[in-house]
Amino acid sequence: MLVRRGLLLSGATVAWDLFEGTVATLAGLAAASVALVGFGVDSFAEVLSALVVGARFAYEMGRAGEARVERFEAVASRVAGGLLLVVAAYVTVDALRRLLGHGPEPAASVPGMAVTAAALPVMGALAWAKLRTSRALGSRALRADAFESISCAWLAAATLAGLALNAAFGWWWADPAAGLALVPLIAREGLEGLRGGEDDED
Repeated sequence: MLVRRGLLLSGATVAWDLFEGTVATLAGLAAASVALVGFGVDSFAEVLSALVVGARFAYEMGRAGEARVERFEAVASRVAGGLLLVVAAYVTVDALRRLLGHGPEPAASVPGMAVTAAALPVMGALAWAKLRTSRALGSRALRADAFESISCAWLAAATLAGLALNAAFGWWWADPAAGLALVPLIAREGLEGLRGGEDDED
């Protein structure tokens, strides 16, 4: 059943991102890494998004009327999009602050590199499954959540690259630059999620 699959994907996302976000945030704070902390914040934002989308599917499984499901879908799409914009704003401000010399230079982080490397295949697989399910269901909220997973995977790659360059060559600026590189993608998908919620109400 497609609705049940959507609910299971949301649950899997919550479980992984709670682990991923905790490790990344703690490691980022310890290493003063803006990219790693941004990655952790993105993970927690995705937890909230997945919870909202999961609630949407649980609501539908409860045999709510179609009009109610569509209204909840619109709200879920806006929440997912809004969370992406919050992540984009946070990463932009903190990365620019670091690049302008208003923060400590990041240190190497082995736990950070490990969790971002692990996130690449996990988030890629979740995003692929969510996109397929969202197309079958016609769910904009799940599609927005899938792009949160895609953003998370790309952010993991950029974060890993920044951490590796800093660890190998001492290029401290690679860390905040890695965070900034993902801001356009995150913001674009956030705006699309907000517009999707508005369209559903028209």
